[in-house]
Amino acid sequence: MNFTVEETNLMCIYGTQTRQGLIDDLAEMQTHLQSDEAELRELANSVIAKLSAMRDEDFAAASDELIADFGETEV
Repeated sequence: MNFTVEETNLMCIYGTQTRQGLIDDLAEMQTHLQSDEAELRELANSVIAKLSAMRDEDFAAASDELIADFGETEV
């Protein structure tokens, strides 16, 4: 599954460790969007559609690449 840079950035903001958790968080975020935030709504819809098409196993295998772990940085 190919995610755009913008989609990956959005996923990094939420950083949920499960596919369904990320879908749920993005859906919840959309309930707080205003009418002038249509572009963000479309981006979230795109991410949700791609995540929905994935299996949990595929998400788990790709999550290291999809969602950055900012807690572990090398010095």
